[in-house]
Amino acid sequence: MSKHSIGDTAGPYDIDELATPPADLANSHLDLGSVLVPVVEGGQVTVEMSPQHEPEAVYLVTPVGRIGVHAFAAPRSGGLWREVVRELTESLSAEGATTAIADGHWGREVVAAVPGGQHRFIGVDGPRWMVRCVASGPDGDSEQLAQLARAVLAETVVRRGDQPFPPREVLPLVLPPVLADQVSTAQQQMAQDMGVGADGTPLMSSLDQAPTGRESGAVPDAAQPDTVVPGGAVTQAAAATVFTEDLPPVAGPGGSIAEADDGADEAARPPSEGSAMQRLRGRGRRRR
Repeated sequence: MSKHSIGDTAGPYDIDELATPPADLANSHLDLGSVLVPVVEGGQVTVEMSPQHEPEAVYLVTPVGRIGVHAFAAPRSGGLWREVVRELTESLSAEGATTAIADGHWGREVVAAVPGGQHRFIGVDGPRWMVRCVASGPDGDSEQLAQLARAVLAETVVRRGDQPFPPREVLPLVLPPVLADQVSTAQQQMAQDMGVGADGTPLMSSLDQAPTGRESGAVPDAAQPDTVVPGGAVTQAAAATVFTEDLPPVAGPGGSIAEADDGADEAARPPSEGSAMQRLRGRGRRRR
């Protein structure tokens, strides 16, 4: 079986068909267990947690919109995305969105227009998996966001594994150590702000608590590759924004609330040299 390299136009990739070891992608990709997603230059990372404190989604928040990637189990026969396109179009239309089918690099894409913005769904069938990318952003940046979403998907790596999953079941997300540490810190801060611990007991005051060594947002030594690229995957994960369905977003150390429009120019952020998507860097302000 021939091996592929990131950027050779054969993506999204199955990890078993990739020539590059996953460890070599530490600066350019977020390793989320079932998917390895390339970070975007000038972007940020947000993690959506369920009320049960489990990661539900990880998003790349860019100056032109938000991009999320999930992998699903699929039958060996393939063709799952074609079925999903039909069902997705019907479901979105029933919810009031104006839908259209676009012809993309891998075939059909579903575009759903909502007041002031647009959602684009891009899917690709692989060996026993289907990967789906969802890009959401304002109308004015829709074309640039579409190009960026395709670039992200083209460099995405899927780790299906041997565990049996029924077709259509989302493959589990596993946070890398640096991101899991950031999520833990943010959740502790959320609980502290509410005055209770995870078990409902009152928390110690901040003056009584022993230092954790996480306040500075430094990446744990065990999670650092030999060379950390400024603005790359490790840096973005260490400054991730964590939010849940029932709590407001909480900024990580050195980070900012990704959903807030603070007028900061993303063009001033340090570049990520670990990603091949620099040519598609978006410029402008973060969307609300």
